[in-house]
Amino acid sequence: MRRTKEEAEKTRHAILSAAELLFLEKGVAHTSLEHIARQAGVTRGAVYWHFKDKAHLFHDMLSQVRLPPEELAERLQCSDACDPLRVLHALVVEALENLARDAQTRRIFTILLHRCEFTEELREAETRHEAFINQFIELCTQQFAQPQSMARLQPGMTPRLAARSLHALIVGLFSDWLRDPTLFDPLSEARVLVDACFRGLIRDWAASTACPEAPLLHGND
Repeated sequence: MRRTKEEAEKTRHAILSAAELLFLEKGVAHTSLEHIARQAGVTRGAVYWHFKDKAHLFHDMLSQVRLPPEELAERLQCSDACDPLRVLHALVVEALENLARDAQTRRIFTILLHRCEFTEELREAETRHEAFINQFIELCTQQFAQPQSMARLQPGMTPRLAARSLHALIVGLFSDWLRDPTLFDPLSEARVLVDACFRGLIRDWAASTACPEAPLLHGND
């Protein structure tokens, strides 16, 4: 039984890897499950055994390189002695640096941002993706809404607007760097770019190291 489960997981991984390759090369809309089956060296039945449709496969592919909301919430927690915005800052810097460090992260976000049209076939995946974005913005809003954070916001800035501004920065930098990696170096300049955003949101923001009591933030393997 264990061998069967291991083989099934190996097949599932092969299907996801094939989809990743073809989505990057051909675009999501122009790649069928039959194309993916042939690329993976499996039958269409094997693809449907693991994924009910392309939307399901696409969602699971994205899930390989982004934290689930539950883990995001856990990692954004910090002790009373730690500035919650430093934890959020560290998480955003890490996300940008991972683009340079991890090839799979680069490939999958390139697919999402530059090779994907959310057609009717991907409606369920689009709905899940939008839900993930809304959950991320809500988690950021909670960080900005904490009393020690809210009192530091720039005049006229609300926690919700601050969270949306930060999300827009992340998406913009991801999209631009994946389009043209010469625009900036995530490993040496991500912190500078994120600091600039936080200075626009927080009145007394000054670039510094993350709070020593913040959890260590590491990317996916």
